[in-house]
Amino acid sequence: MDGESFLRGATLKLLVHGCVAFAVPTAGGVLLGRLMSRLPGRPVNPLIGAAGASAVPMAARVTHNVGQEEDHDNDLLMHAMGPNVARVIGTAVVASALLALPK
Repeated sequence: MDGESFLRGATLKLLVHGCVAFAVPTAGGVLLGRLMSRLPGRPVNPLIGAAGASAVPMAARVTHNVGQEEDHDNDLLMHAMGPNVARVIGTAVVASALLALPK
């Protein structure tokens, strides 16, 4: 395969959509985590929202590593796996619903 056939408009469009598909949920998760950390009650680490990206287990591991850089007592891996796996399950449910729709 030569370079000209790979870098087409459709390929670049797909790459941009992929980047947006990871960036928007991650940013939204962090913002929702920030909101939850300010609500009264038990404190929530805003980094947990970033683990919602469905790159299992990499998003949870990155969340854990970033948390440990800030405070070595942070143990976020298992807490980050919750939203990580929840996003995968949610994606499967939505995909199943979309496939079940009449064409």
